[in-house]
Amino acid sequence: MDFKHPFISNPRLGIYYILVWLAIFTGNVLLKWLAYDLEPGIAIAEGLAFPFMFAIIGSSIWYVIKYSSFESYSITRIIVSHFIAATIIIFIWLYIGIVLIKLLHPYADQWINNSLAISIFGGYMLYITYVIFFYAVSYYQRFKEKLKNEGKLKTLIKEAELHALKSQINPHFLFNSLNSISSLTMTNPEKAQEMVINLSSLMRYSLKHDQKEKVPFCEELKNSKLYLQIEKVRFGNILNPIFKVNHNCQNAFIPSMLLQPLYENAIKYSVYEATEPVDVITHASCREDVLEITIINNYDPTSITRKGEGIGLRNIRDRLQIIYGNPTLMKVEDNTKQYKVTLVIPQK
Repeated sequence: MDFKHPFISNPRLGIYYILVWLAIFTGNVLLKWLAYDLEPGIAIAEGLAFPFMFAIIGSSIWYVIKYSSFESYSITRIIVSHFIAATIIIFIWLYIGIVLIKLLHPYADQWINNSLAISIFGGYMLYITYVIFFYAVSYYQRFKEKLKNEGKLKTLIKEAELHALKSQINPHFLFNSLNSISSLTMTNPEKAQEMVINLSSLMRYSLKHDQKEKVPFCEELKNSKLYLQIEKVRFGNILNPIFKVNHNCQNAFIPSMLLQPLYENAIKYSVYEATEPVDVITHASCREDVLEITIINNYDPTSITRKGEGIGLRNIRDRLQIIYGNPTLMKVEDNTKQYKVTLVIPQK
């Protein structure tokens, strides 16, 4: 529990507190001077002795609040604690006030006899006002702390979910790539060696950006081309990557490793069983603070049967939901001959 006084932790609140009591002090002095015909000096003496002195002593009520919270003690105990604290504070306040009155007020004994009972009652009322005020401040501080902690928790959950989703990508891709290398080691060792080098570069990129949420589009594009080169070693002319990217999109930002599952999906459902070249076309353009990427591939509808979204596409949709709070940023279209995936990546 934080026991720092709110006037220390929040100086602006302390300034407002001083200004309010200065206004009360000034109003009290003017009222007694103008309405009750007291001499200005006597009115000021009474104001310093009582209202202004309570402003100083009353600030200590905060610590009574902090040591008697509703979460820790029963209501009966809290009421008794406040009554004892109020009696002590009012006694100290009246004692100091009476001493000041006797020093500054020419008719001190008469004033004490006439005003003591009213001052005691007023002291308890002021104490109740302070209790309400400080409880409100305490709960406001707890509310802010709760929001802050919830924000931190949401950030940690978001990072954990993103790492979990990324961990689904790397083993899946590595498994496919190792299978490809394995099939080439016997038939074409040179291509297998080339594929190992490219795979090493690709995995280095994956590890480098594993902890980063977003990367420049030019880096992600370079990584995607490297991945397609690896797969082209295996499939040869059957796989035909085509890139149509506007130059002004190079510095846009995109979640790392977001495009690779789309190319894996295109190869899985169109290249594997193809006998004719398959164009995998990537369009990228920037408009109105968004990066729009479209990946299109043709396929033979008689060779495969699509059943909803695969793991890769669900992974992308989940990541967009976590990062941007909007899973509709990915749109999938299938016209039985051509498969089209469109991503709209906000830049703000």
